Amino acid sequence: MNSAYEIVVIGGGHAGCEAALAAARMGHSVVLLTMRRDRIAQMSCNPAIGGTAKGQLVREVDALGGEMGLAIDRTGIQFRRLNLSKGPAVWSSRAQADRIQYRLYMQRVIDQQPNLDVIEDAATAIGVKNGSVNSVSTLGHVEIECRAAILTSGTFLNGLTHTGQVKKQAGRVGEQAALHLSEQLQSVGFKVGRLKTGTPPRLDGKTINFDVLVKQPGDDDFPPFSLRSDSVNDNSATCWITYTNEQTHAYVMANLQSSALYSGQIEGIGPRYCPSIEDKIVKFRDKQRHQLFLEPEGNGTDEIYPNGFSTSLDAEVQLKAIRTIIGLESVEITTPGYAVEYDFFYPYQIKPTTETKLVEGLYFSGQVNGTSGYEEAAAQGLMSGINAALKLDGRPPFTLDRSQAYVGVLLDDLTTKSTEEPYRMFTSRAEYRLALREDNAAERLIGFGHEFGLIAEDVYQREIDRIELVKREVMRLERVLLPSGSHLGISSNADQRLSIAAALRMPEIGIDQVAQHDPQLASYPERVRTDIEIQIKYKGYLDKQQREIDRFKKLEEEPIPPDLSFRTLSGLKMEAREKLERFRPLSLGQASRISGISPGDITVLMVHLRKLSA
Repeated sequence: MNSAYEIVVIGGGHAGCEAALAAARMGHSVVLLTMRRDRIAQMSCNPAIGGTAKGQLVREVDALGGEMGLAIDRTGIQFRRLNLSKGPAVWSSRAQADRIQYRLYMQRVIDQQPNLDVIEDAATAIGVKNGSVNSVSTLGHVEIECRAAILTSGTFLNGLTHTGQVKKQAGRVGEQAALHLSEQLQSVGFKVGRLKTGTPPRLDGKTINFDVLVKQPGDDDFPPFSLRSDSVNDNSATCWITYTNEQTHAYVMANLQSSALYSGQIEGIGPRYCPSIEDKIVKFRDKQRHQLFLEPEGNGTDEIYPNGFSTSLDAEVQLKAIRTIIGLESVEITTPGYAVEYDFFYPYQIKPTTETKLVEGLYFSGQVNGTSGYEEAAAQGLMSGINAALKLDGRPPFTLDRSQAYVGVLLDDLTTKSTEEPYRMFTSRAEYRLALREDNAAERLIGFGHEFGLIAEDVYQREIDRIELVKREVMRLERVLLPSGSHLGISSNADQRLSIAAALRMPEIGIDQVAQHDPQLASYPERVRTDIEIQIKYKGYLDKQQREIDRFKKLEEEPIPPDLSFRTLSGLKMEAREKLERFRPLSLGQASRISGISPGDITVLMVHLRKLSA
C-alpha cells in the first residue's frame, strides 16, 4: 500500500496531538500515525495538567493556538493555583483531569479536524533522500510519501517495562513497544541514549479510609487555562494527602532486591526530580516520611493515583509496602506500578525549531528529546507542527528565545545544554521568570498564534482590547488620588494624598482595597484587576528585568554562520572547539550557554565573527 501526505506525525501522545492539529490548521495534509487510535492523548502517568512552571507552559501553548489548555478546561475535575503566597513570577495553575474524558475530548477534536487523518500502524523507518525526509514506512507495509515527518514516540522506542523481575517489551503497560525505528535512525547517524521513568500503582478508592486523610479541595473562582474558555468544567473533586512512615521505609529497604531499579535490571537514567519511592527512601534516609497525594482518576471511577509512590518493586511488595501507610491499611491495587526504559535522541541534534540538524524536514518532539511531562511534550509538539507547516510554505522558521517564553527556555536548554537525564521544567530554569508569568502569556505570544492562523480573530481582538485597557488603567491610576481618610493606614492628611498607583506599590496594599475608592477600577473583572496590580506593584522589578533582557538580546542578535568551522578558529580551547562543533549554536548568546564555553571563548569567537563580517 502507498499513500501521500505533506506531513506525517509519528505518535499520538500530547506532543503528537499538538503537532498534528497545528499543521492541519495551518492548511497542510497531515496523517497521525499511532499504534492504537483509542489511546491517542492517553495520560500515561498522573491524571493532571499544569503545576509549577508547567502551568506557564500550558498557557503559552494556549496563547499560540494549541489545544491542551482548552482540553483541560473542558475535562478537569479539580483546579488549583499554586504558590499564591509568593510573587507572581512563580504562580502556577494545576488541574486534575478526568483521565478518560480528557483522552476522548482530544480524540474528538482530532477526528473532526479538516486535513487530518489517523492511521493505526507503527512506523519502522523514515526515508531520507538527498538529506531530506521523503517517506515513512510502517509495520503494516505502508509507505507514506511526505515532505516532513515529526517523531513524537514518547516512551515507545524499544520500550521495556519492569515490575520487580518481570520485564516486557512495551511502551506502557498493555501496549506494544515501537521496534526497528530507533535502529534505523541510528543507521542514518543519530546518537541514541537510554532513559527510564515510572508510574505508581493504581488504587481501588473503595478500599481507602479517607476519614483519616487530609483533604485538599480545589480553589474557588479559578481562572480558566484557555483564552477560549469562559469557565472550567468542574471543580468539585477532592484530593487527599497522606505520608509514608518508618514502617514503610523499613519494609522497602528490606525488599530492595525486588526492585528492578536496585537489582541492576534497569540501565536507563531515571528522573532526578520525580524519583521512585525506593529511590527516595535510599537517597534521603534522614527523612522520616514522604508526602503522597491521592488523586482521583476521574468522576466516573473509584480508581486513585498515589502521586509520589512511583515504583518498580515486585507487585506483592508494592501492596504490602503501601498498606503500611495511614488510610491505606486495607487498600487493594488495581494495576501495579512499573518502570519503563526507552530510547531517546540526545537533543543537541535538534535546532530550536525542533527540526533535526542531520535530516531536513525531520522534527523530534517530547520524550524522544529527553524531556518528561505532558506539558513539555505539548510545547515541543506545537513548535514542531508550526515549523513543519512554515517550512512547507517557504516561510521563515519560528523560534522563541529565553526572554519570550518558557517554551523558549525549554528548547534553548535542550539545544545548548542537551540532557542525559529526563528534563523537567522549573521556574528556576527561567532567569527572566518575572517577565514570563502566567498572566501575560497572551500579551507575549498571542500575536504569533494569530499570525499563524491558530488563534481566531475574535479571541485575538478581545485579548488585544484587554491588554490595551490594562495599559490605559496603569497610566490613569498614576493620576487618580486616594481620598482623604481612605482608611488604608497610609495617610489621613489631605496634603499627603497618594495616587492609587503609589498606594499599590506598598507591599501591604492590594488591588481590592484601593478599588473601594475607584468605581471604575472596581467594575473590571478580576483578571483585569490582577493584571493592573502586577504591572503597578512590580514596575521597578519589571523595568530592571527588561534592561537585563535588552542586554541578553544583543548577544542573541549576533548570528553565527551555520557553516562556520569552529575547529579552524585559533585561540579557542580544544574543549570549546569540540562543544561548538557538536552543538552548532546559531548565535553568540546560544554559544555562551553551552556548558564548557567560557567568557574568554566567547570573546575569541566574537573577534573571529567581526573579522568575517568586515
